[in-house]
Amino acid sequence: MKKVLTIAAALALVTGLLAGCGAKKDNTEASTAPTTSTAPTASTAPATSKAPDAVTTASIVNDPAAFEKAISKDGTWIIAILGDMTIDHDLVLEGDFMNKAATPVSERKLAFYTQDENRKITAQFTLTAPKLTVKSPDARIQGGFFQGDVYVDAPNFYMQDGGIKGNLYFTKQEYKDSYKVKDATVSGVTEIKALQ
Repeated sequence: MKKVLTIAAALALVTGLLAGCGAKKDNTEASTAPTTSTAPTASTAPATSKAPDAVTTASIVNDPAAFEKAISKDGTWIIAILGDMTIDHDLVLEGDFMNKAATPVSERKLAFYTQDENRKITAQFTLTAPKLTVKSPDARIQGGFFQGDVYVDAPNFYMQDGGIKGNLYFTKQEYKDSYKVKDATVSGVTEIKALQ
């Protein structure tokens, strides 16, 4: 029964993600993300001044290799996992991406959860790795946890409904100043520290 519920939750997430996908035009794809009403919008997560590297649809991944491809500069704007995942080396989230919803906005989302048709979180997951370096502007961790240290080397980092089981470092004061959090925690320190 538990397996059936997990599969149903995964299908609800996939349906929600795919329902927002637009038609392909001019070699780009438009999509919307399954977000809650408290997720950042164009007014809370300001767009960056330079043009994005890509406009893409969501990527739902179940293994480390697919996850690493999705977080690369050639990946997708939203990366969702459907269960706990462990990767034994450092990760880098990079590239500038646009979420082309009703109002296009610069955004990169790590979605560590499943949700129902009402966008209520039904399960939260943990991604474990030694370190995650965030180089994508307007990136967020939502709905679950990253276990390890996170280095933020980009503006407008956001966390919602989950958090970091480790330390959160910002490479510049301006990145720390643009950080926003809602219903999320950091178990370690939050401070300025150079990339290592």
